[in-house]
Amino acid sequence: MELIRWNPMRGMFGLGHRIDPLFDELNCLIHRDPDGRTPRSWNPVVDIYDNDETIVINAELPGIDKKDIVVDVTGNVLTLKGERSTANEVKNEKYHRRERTFGKFERAFTLPEDVDPEKIQADYTDGVLEIKIPKPEKKEPKKITVH
Repeated sequence: MELIRWNPMRGMFGLGHRIDPLFDELNCLIHRDPDGRTPRSWNPVVDIYDNDETIVINAELPGIDKKDIVVDVTGNVLTLKGERSTANEVKNEKYHRRERTFGKFERAFTLPEDVDPEKIQADYTDGVLEIKIPKPEKKEPKKITVH
């Protein structure tokens, strides 16, 4: 038989791993319709990457008309919002499963300082919104000569 030294803090470190699933389950219950199956709200998934000149945000927005997408910039926050309308509702048949989500969405992204909102471009093709944000020019520190 092996002796194990008692450590009163050992159980505290694992507590988060036991509590996190409870909050995840509670969050799922809050965001569901009364039938318990269909989420009430949704957010599009995005990929964000950059290169030397631009930051690019690609958002998947399948089934959304271009006119239902709004991209705006306030300060250094870019907001993407819109709505996906319910597609042809089946009236004469019973649903066996309904997983597609509909409704309003809103995502906000913090931009670097000094981004010029006039130079941001957004293109929507085949259900993917691509937003190109030019990086601001790096400001070199001004050197002052000491006399």
